[in-house]
Amino acid sequence: MAEEPSELEGPDFEKGYEIEKVADGEMLLGHAFGEPVLLARRGDELFVIGATCTHYGGPLAKGLMVDCTVRCPWHHARFDLRTGEAIAAPALSDVACYNIEKCGERFFVTGKIDRKRERKPKSSPASVVIIGAGAAGGAAAEMLRRQGYNGPVTLIGSDEFLPYDRPNLSKDYLAGSAPEEWIPLRPPEFYREQKIDALTKTSVTAIDPKAKQVTLSSGRSLGYGALLLATGAEPVRLKIPSNDLPHVCYLRTLDDSRRIIEKAKKAKRAVVIGASFIGLEVAWSLRERKLEVAVVGKGSLPLEKVLGREMSDLVRETHELHGVKFHLSRTPEAIHDRYVQLDDGTKLDCDLVVVGIGVRPNTQLAEQAGIATDNGVLVNEFLETNVPGIFAAGDIARWPDPRAGRIRVEHWVVAQRQGQTAARNILGAREPFVVPPFFWSNHFDLHIHYVGHGSREDHTRIAGDLKAKDASVIFQSGDKLTALASIGRDHENLEAEVALERGEEFQLS
Repeated sequence: MAEEPSELEGPDFEKGYEIEKVADGEMLLGHAFGEPVLLARRGDELFVIGATCTHYGGPLAKGLMVDCTVRCPWHHARFDLRTGEAIAAPALSDVACYNIEKCGERFFVTGKIDRKRERKPKSSPASVVIIGAGAAGGAAAEMLRRQGYNGPVTLIGSDEFLPYDRPNLSKDYLAGSAPEEWIPLRPPEFYREQKIDALTKTSVTAIDPKAKQVTLSSGRSLGYGALLLATGAEPVRLKIPSNDLPHVCYLRTLDDSRRIIEKAKKAKRAVVIGASFIGLEVAWSLRERKLEVAVVGKGSLPLEKVLGREMSDLVRETHELHGVKFHLSRTPEAIHDRYVQLDDGTKLDCDLVVVGIGVRPNTQLAEQAGIATDNGVLVNEFLETNVPGIFAAGDIARWPDPRAGRIRVEHWVVAQRQGQTAARNILGAREPFVVPPFFWSNHFDLHIHYVGHGSREDHTRIAGDLKAKDASVIFQSGDKLTALASIGRDHENLEAEVALERGEEFQLS
């Protein structure tokens, strides 16, 4: 989560600073009016904005300047240096923007200003309905208003809560180091102020594309001018005896995470079934709560398919160093009241079981409406389905990535950014979704950043020292970069992201 506030660092820009001390393309941390600020120079222009990312408090001065934007080193949020606007998730709130006055060879920061641009949509549908109030749906609703859309916006969620920080459910919140008040992305009054009609505990039972209306679980019908499908995914359920015992949990929602926390308070031993990112993050979190933890995985190494052998081995070693026991190349055969039985006869004592064996996209609603699906809802580069006026984003969207071909990924940042892109395209932007996928995963003191979309056929090479937790695994198809997984090399991960976006060669700095 966010770092604790620290003493102000760098020059006091209120007192002035020499312009020539800042090189073209350089960023410098300083302060003004009692707050940390970031100075950036692009050509003859100087910019000063708030220095702290509004997502988790990342230090923007350690990020990467790209044109007139800065990217946060922690989770790749992007801000406009000219205005301070948050222009790409996971940050949703802007940073402050400051006025600069030049006097001879020096400049002075004279106060905060509002340089936000008023936007007018190219087109405005009569209304917009968003089905799904997760990462994609919530980000889309906000972006519609940011782009100047004034028509009715309805955000429909089956969850009892308004959009919240889902990645934290398996990380700091589950581990006990993040309080629940940090979990909502926005307070309820935000949606009222933005005139977003946010419906909770409500599902859509049918879509009628011809009549342009949806039927809600309450029986009410709601018309739309444009529709966004952001129905997400559901956990894959175990199909073994007693998979529904009271101590068996899945993790997808805030309620799921709460349930695991309550059961963990009375438990001593846990079995995590599935050596996925979610499964391993749950293992870390439960170890932080002092439970004995065993992880069952069907592969010979956890996460090898995604991270490659060397980094996967480091993940396993890190967990084992902190007391996690692995049972790899194994599958569960049955769950009993006090133990899980594996396919080799091993019995793992436990009073809590958490299952993390993957998710499936919620495509039934789309299929019933005649929308094309194939391991997800098929969309074009603008995230529009085969039915004009109906878009899809997030875990259900299978889109034509310009580097990897048609893919579907289940990453939080991808879902948010697709929601933002879909919103702009609903308003006529015709903006292709070309951003490389990005995600992060935490395992004790091991923090992994992954950008791109590699495959098992890619060859890998390692730069740096994995054992020292200062390395990148570079995935390539031929001589072409496909992905990069890094530990302790946040700036390098950002540079790889830019190379992937631009189709450029990636050179380690």
